[in-house]
Amino acid sequence: MAATRTIVVAGAGIGGLTAALALAAKGFRVVVMEKAERLEEAGAGLQLSPNASRILVDLGLKPRLAGRAVTPESINIMSARAGGEIARLPLGEAASFRAGAPYWVIHRADLQAALQAAVNEHPDIDLRLGCQFEDVTAHAKGLTVVQRRGNARQQELAVALIGADGIWSSVRHHLFPEVQPQFSGLIAWRGTLDATALPREYTSARVQLWMGSNAHLVAYPISGGRQINVVAVVPGTWNRPGWSAPGEANDIKGAFASRWPATARMLVNAVDEWRRWALFTVPDFGEWSAGSIALLGDAAHAMLPFAAQGAGMAIEDAAVLAKALGDSAGDNTAGIPAALKRYGKSRRARVLQVQRAARQQGRIYHLAGPLALARDLAIKTMGPQRMLARQDWIYDWRV
Repeated sequence: MAATRTIVVAGAGIGGLTAALALAAKGFRVVVMEKAERLEEAGAGLQLSPNASRILVDLGLKPRLAGRAVTPESINIMSARAGGEIARLPLGEAASFRAGAPYWVIHRADLQAALQAAVNEHPDIDLRLGCQFEDVTAHAKGLTVVQRRGNARQQELAVALIGADGIWSSVRHHLFPEVQPQFSGLIAWRGTLDATALPREYTSARVQLWMGSNAHLVAYPISGGRQINVVAVVPGTWNRPGWSAPGEANDIKGAFASRWPATARMLVNAVDEWRRWALFTVPDFGEWSAGSIALLGDAAHAMLPFAAQGAGMAIEDAAVLAKALGDSAGDNTAGIPAALKRYGKSRRARVLQVQRAARQQGRIYHLAGPLALARDLAIKTMGPQRMLARQDWIYDWRV
């Protein structure tokens, strides 16, 4: 394949690998650079609603994911104030059929492994581990992307560079050095446990969302139901970058020790090893591209996880990016900057809406006192079908 059809993707996370597959499906040769020597689990569970899963299905990944992904029967909304369940939103196979794609919960490592296997099998994708983006220069023939492996440097001629290298993106820093991630004041603690460690009635295929005063808790099955993923979100000042710093179990157990129902405390106490990450966001900075360079996923719009759409938005980005570039004129590099502008313009409004929804959800989850009572009554009054319908604008999206 001609070098003029080469696109370099910096970052081999969920968004970068999905972009590689989507771009290759449009006839591009794709070079994926990843600074890590091997792809390892970062984070634990993911929720993939139909807007994201249908893209993965269209890319042929369903057979690779079928044995690992879990289709939950429901989202159970629990109130620490009320002491238990206040609503049960139906999902399952019927909801998947209506949406035309499944709602999946999955271990991040399982999704990344499936994407990597598909990438490794594709003849037009070159995944380079231990290879870091260093610099890029624009010229008449496109871009020269400089990559570093140890002390060695290599140049790659490309028509475009896509920065899918996460919230601390080197590509974004190259384009927009003034844009910096912002600490939210919240810390997410995560852990997993074997499903056999809990009573059977607490290991069914469901997503549990516990809302409490100034904190919330999410639990759901992953790894084909063999493990339970637990995430607890609390305020704090610790704000070191990274996804997987060790956390002291007694600290997070203490945060849920008082005024939380026994079931919520049981979930927290059952986790032996906790990891934590400080929740940062990337503020809207107007542009996602400059010339033949564009950003994708957390590099462009890292958001709070409270709408369960961080991975979903990166997967959507990948599909829209591939369509925009696939629609650009053949081997003519002149159309690339305009295609990347169209991509950013078409994505920005939706992503901003999802970011706002995630912030609002977080505030609602953490209400206390009379406001928590009003919230619980409103959810009960609305009913499960109306509650679920409020997500249609997210779930029904298509490329």
